[in-house]
Amino acid sequence: MDMLNNKFYALHGKRFFDLLATVPAVILLLPFFVIIAFMVRVRLGSPVVFKQKRPGLHERPFTILKFRTMTDARDEDGSFLPDAQRLTRLGAFLRKTSMDELPELFNVLKGDMSLVGPRPLLTGYLPYYTERERLRHWIRPGLTGLSQISGRNYLQWDERLEMDAWYVENVSFFLDVKIILKTIREVLKTKNVAVLPGTVSTYLWVHRDRQRENKPEKTE
Repeated sequence: MDMLNNKFYALHGKRFFDLLATVPAVILLLPFFVIIAFMVRVRLGSPVVFKQKRPGLHERPFTILKFRTMTDARDEDGSFLPDAQRLTRLGAFLRKTSMDELPELFNVLKGDMSLVGPRPLLTGYLPYYTERERLRHWIRPGLTGLSQISGRNYLQWDERLEMDAWYVENVSFFLDVKIILKTIREVLKTKNVAVLPGTVSTYLWVHRDRQRENKPEKTE
């Protein structure tokens, strides 16, 4: 019976819950959207919102929305400078507090994302998942998820992706509520946030290449 109820929730109730929670959240947070958008426009210029293609439900691509956190500074050859040089103090603050991800609420309203689910990772990671890890795309990606309340970027890749697969197999209303409440607590504590990608763990393709070569994992 529990499995039947969980399946019904995943297919029907989860979307209803997303809309029920997200609509009032967007209304309440509207002043923050305006303030952050103004600050980004003044400090970083246009565009205010960063857009990037990510794989969503059934690996179909969608455009994820985030507040912009880096400048467009380039070297003399026209190439972007390293992220560490383009990330501003405002951008680092937005990432540390997870405020840069607030626009993803509009992804939830549109139906590209859910409040809770496996985080949408880079499209370039798709060839590197195992069959079990591909379960993460059986449901909509989430604004937060099980791995986000369990260590976020500080988890090793295998552990993180296993949590995503386990979540898909055990998704339920009460699990989602528990994850949301723990997420609020983690955000308020600003714990386990890697401001710059690649500074805590390697990219997935590097991790998998090292596994194939039987090389030890190295964190940077």
